[in-house]
Amino acid sequence: MCFFAAFIFFGTMSIASPIGDTTGVTPLSSKKMKLIWADDFNIPGKPDSTKWAYDIGNGPNGWGNWELQFYTDRTDNAVVENGVLKVKAKREPLGGYAYTSARMVTRGKFEFTYGSVEIRAKLPAEIGTWPAVWMLGKNISSIGWPACGEIDILEHRGKERDKIITALHYTARHGENPDKSETIIPNSTKEFHIYRLDWTKESINLYIDNKQVHAFKNEHSLPYNADFYLLVNMAMGGGFGGPVDPDFKESTFEIDYIRVYK
Repeated sequence: MCFFAAFIFFGTMSIASPIGDTTGVTPLSSKKMKLIWADDFNIPGKPDSTKWAYDIGNGPNGWGNWELQFYTDRTDNAVVENGVLKVKAKREPLGGYAYTSARMVTRGKFEFTYGSVEIRAKLPAEIGTWPAVWMLGKNISSIGWPACGEIDILEHRGKERDKIITALHYTARHGENPDKSETIIPNSTKEFHIYRLDWTKESINLYIDNKQVHAFKNEHSLPYNADFYLLVNMAMGGGFGGPVDPDFKESTFEIDYIRVYK
């Protein structure tokens, strides 16, 4: 994602070995870490307003990526049901756009420096969908993107089903040239998997089902030494999502929980 939404990827990257076996995955809650923020999505209805705000509309130039959706704060597009957050993209006209969806943010409600983020999620399979859980530097309003830094914990697009992308953006590496990895999870749209970020002043490491998929060396000169906030969204189409299936009607991005530890 970028300041307005996810960036556009070009070129080729090596793909790590497939990951699909969740047997023996140990959640951080059992590792004696301190929980500093969480949403287990146990209260049905509209997501907790003490934890989440929303970005509304389509943003400049489709959130910077020619995206096709209009983001809302309606329960039609983001709702907690049966202990799961469901971000729903729908084919419906609103605000001059053909699709609706949601983009939830913790900006102004929860920001942090260093720690571990754990997400249990199941991804949508429909072509044209573009879900993500990611982070932006709190100081984006004052210094802009990419200087504020960005961490993409989980990103996926329906046209390349089961390919999970993790990436970091900063001034020297951003847009078409982020520091990224791609990992195949054969059943990511059928089963829940655990996606994790470990962030310290020395390193930024990303994992899927406890298997490391991305390693990055943090340095004092980089933006990853200040407060960041979380974002959850599902875009439609755009420069990265690509053409939407003409028969598309609705798709759901499901998140069981998001937890932040130190």
